[in-house]
Amino acid sequence: MKYNPNEIEAKWQQYWAENQTFAATNNSERPKYYVLDMFPYPSGAGLHVGHPLGYIASDIVARYKRHKGFNVLHPQGYDSFGLPAEQYAIQTGQHPDKTTKENIARYREQLDKIGFSFDWSREVRTSNADYYKYTQWIFIQLFNSWYNNESDKAEDISTLISIFEKEGNATVNAVCDDNIISFSASEWNAFSSSAQQKILLQYRLTYLAETEVNWCPALGTVLANDEIVNGVSERGGHPVIRKKMTQWSMRISAYAERLLQGLNDIDWTESLKESQRNWIGKSVGAMVSFNVKNHDEVIDVFTTRPDTIFGVTFMTLAPEHDLVAKITTPEQKAAVESYIEATAKRSERERMADVKTISGVFTGAHAEHPFTKEPIPVWIGDYVLAGYGTGAVMAVPCGDERDYAFANFFKGTNGMPEIKNIFDQDISEEAFGAKEGFQLVDSDFLNGLGYKEGTKKAIEALENIKQGNGKTNYRLRDAVFSRQRYWGEPFPVYYVNGLPQMIDKKYLPIALPEVEKYLPTEDGQPPLGNATVWAWNTETNQVVSNDKINNTSVFPLELNTMPGWAGSSWYWMRYMDAHNKEEFASKEALDYWQNVDLYIGGSEHATGHLLYARFWNKFLKDRGFAPTEEPFKKLINQGMILGNSAFVYILQQHTEVKDTTQIVKSLNAKRKTYLLSKGIYDDLVGNKNNPIIDKIKEEILLAYREVGADSVVWADAEPKALKIHADLSVINDITSELDIEKFKAHPLYKDYANAEFILEDGKYIVGREVEKMSKSKYNVVNPDDICNEYGADTLRLYEMFLGPLEQAKPWNTAGITGVFGFLKKLWRLYFDDNGSIVTNEEPSAEMYKSLHKTIKKITEDIENFSFNTSVSQFMICVNELVTLKCHHRAILEPLAIVISPYAPHIAEELWSALGNEGSIATVAFPIFEPKYLVESEKEYPVSFNGKMRFKINLPLDLTKEQIEEIVMADERTQAQLQGRTPNKVIIVPGKIINLVG
Repeated sequence: MKYNPNEIEAKWQQYWAENQTFAATNNSERPKYYVLDMFPYPSGAGLHVGHPLGYIASDIVARYKRHKGFNVLHPQGYDSFGLPAEQYAIQTGQHPDKTTKENIARYREQLDKIGFSFDWSREVRTSNADYYKYTQWIFIQLFNSWYNNESDKAEDISTLISIFEKEGNATVNAVCDDNIISFSASEWNAFSSSAQQKILLQYRLTYLAETEVNWCPALGTVLANDEIVNGVSERGGHPVIRKKMTQWSMRISAYAERLLQGLNDIDWTESLKESQRNWIGKSVGAMVSFNVKNHDEVIDVFTTRPDTIFGVTFMTLAPEHDLVAKITTPEQKAAVESYIEATAKRSERERMADVKTISGVFTGAHAEHPFTKEPIPVWIGDYVLAGYGTGAVMAVPCGDERDYAFANFFKGTNGMPEIKNIFDQDISEEAFGAKEGFQLVDSDFLNGLGYKEGTKKAIEALENIKQGNGKTNYRLRDAVFSRQRYWGEPFPVYYVNGLPQMIDKKYLPIALPEVEKYLPTEDGQPPLGNATVWAWNTETNQVVSNDKINNTSVFPLELNTMPGWAGSSWYWMRYMDAHNKEEFASKEALDYWQNVDLYIGGSEHATGHLLYARFWNKFLKDRGFAPTEEPFKKLINQGMILGNSAFVYILQQHTEVKDTTQIVKSLNAKRKTYLLSKGIYDDLVGNKNNPIIDKIKEEILLAYREVGADSVVWADAEPKALKIHADLSVINDITSELDIEKFKAHPLYKDYANAEFILEDGKYIVGREVEKMSKSKYNVVNPDDICNEYGADTLRLYEMFLGPLEQAKPWNTAGITGVFGFLKKLWRLYFDDNGSIVTNEEPSAEMYKSLHKTIKKITEDIENFSFNTSVSQFMICVNELVTLKCHHRAILEPLAIVISPYAPHIAEELWSALGNEGSIATVAFPIFEPKYLVESEKEYPVSFNGKMRFKINLPLDLTKEQIEEIVMADERTQAQLQGRTPNKVIIVPGKIINLVG
């Protein structure tokens, strides 16, 4: 009976689906365990072998926890809104819903083929209206909330209105917009409704504001920072500029401190926590106000070094700062405007990362020092960001490297004075940035003080003159929540006199309308501007035709959609109660599941999804909708599986021709293309003598001369060969041999159909390099191909065997055969060609030892997420059992359970073949029994005068006297002694035996 993985796997995948084997219940007396994967965006490319790595790891844990008696929730779904589907719709005219559903069907087919124990009954798709109904509802809750610093949590906006009605806003301590106008209770009550709404927008947790955004003209949308790479859009590589737009934003900044402190309570890697700490960027210092000379304006600056206030040499504003246009002098206007235009083409991320480029322009304006009243020149520079702090810097070059470089770069130009040194340290070569080991000089009342004393005294002095105060600042900025896209969650918002109104929950969802075109409108409106039925009737509470808008009962709806991270910021809660039609999840389900016990996904989400998810979870906790402060208890970032790319090498014909253009044209039409095998290429690059290369050069020169180019010479310029990726479909992935005929026939390589292939030993060997697995590098390995040839269990074991989960590791298809061979060897413990060979005989002590050693190791490995060493242990165990000729049920039955989390299909088949009913999935995991690993015998080395002569196995419970008696009676001892009696017999039980004399 042969091992047939395809037949076995199809059988058990069907069984699991029909019997809902992995469906979790919300009402169970068993302890709960919630294991979750970062759910995938279903692209048209489908999965490659790098994608399932984290899923396999989480599936092993989920299956193990079921064996251990847990009620396991292990769901899956799709993050199905997004820009790629929209761009595909623009290119092809197909509705993104159609292509998204087709992609999901492909993903589901692939995921099922690998045998994951997902509870598919709870599947969610963020693009389904029954899902985004609750994303819209959460948005409304955020709109109807404010952050109370006194209670340190979000509260219903009605509580704020109540305070305004009774006391005005003088005593309100809230996270809100800057420059809030103070008003009394009577003034509030006298305000018009629209005036009150505008004020409340300054306090709401989601609000409309004019914001600096990353605008991509080619895509017609705003992009998040993590959607931009090297100043261009990640999708399509289009230029991105900074632009001011009225956008929905969310006050994630209100949660900065809680997001920071919450990191202490969760089991995440330190590197991931540090990424979030840096992104949140807590700084303790002071806010300082500088009056602008000859203007009724103030420049507010946040600084972490108020002790250096007397070292301010100049000020720098972000090019986008509101004051720039107001204070720039006529003489400097042209230079400033030109600089602002150039800066708009650089993303914030690029500006933050570029520490080498120094650029800026003097505005012509001067600020006034708060203490000395001396003029301070005001510059603009793109190293200052409008969204960080106040968008302004008080530059102290003597104490800051970047300010120092800026001052020296513009030294001697208009508006750049000499650097002021306020430290008793030399700054002739570099700035002095330390916070200790100095005393302040030339600093008036701060002279002689250090950092701590100087900071405290400077803040007190600023507060006394009402030009500053102590403050904690965060780098974390409010999140822009609008996107000028079609394929996203519509906002449940309509506008009355330009002010946003929320649609009541009972009328949700507000479904995405049909549009003819997915591009922005001709007048620059978002794609929803193309919708003809996109207005809200407040009398019928329905979406109606735009031509009915009368601004009395029918009003325009919001044209922007929500960003991709909206649906992924709460999806783990929906899985808890996926089919609830009344609320996003019931209190009972939320209270039972609480939060995610294990979350596995990529580290690229550290400062995007994971921050937003924590923010929404904390908000929902504040408002009484979520039971826990943190959504994910433990998080593991799986490493990347790298592709093993293949390359062919095209000889670059570096020649110098001094003849006519016509001759060169004739030559170009005649000459051949040469593709060099890897060994030939290596010789070429290494300038090694190779007769094949010499022959090729002669052929090329001959071709030149045949068309009359007699003066041609061979030039030795580099590079000598161009390497291009070879699609893995045209090579033998194990031997790295190129199938030349397949290569010529491949549409990618049609230009090389008539090329001459220079072989080594009769073969064309491609070069290999490890790099990111990607379609663009043609190094993608389809998991379907592996499953079809070797089976899903082989794929699962091999991916775990490649190395530690968190580390990047290269894929090498050649290694698959070893794992496949292991599974066949496992199979032969249970079957021979004629069927089952399992017996009911009592196993030997060595068999029990091998089994329990494995139970112990696998249990520890899964608990410690060390899956690669488990696969090694399985191989060791099976090899030992083969050697021991073990076919014993008492060993093989628990072994099938132990291997089940890793290779579930073969385990199910073995379990069934042993005569068991139902699935192996919930059978209790075997318990490790230490007694089987206790050694009952010891192999002693027997030495004579310190030299070991032979070994003897003896029970460990013998006394010294019994050991001596046995050893003395042994014929090998008698042969060594030759009738003599030893002077001394040294015995250390369990260790050594030594006869002396």
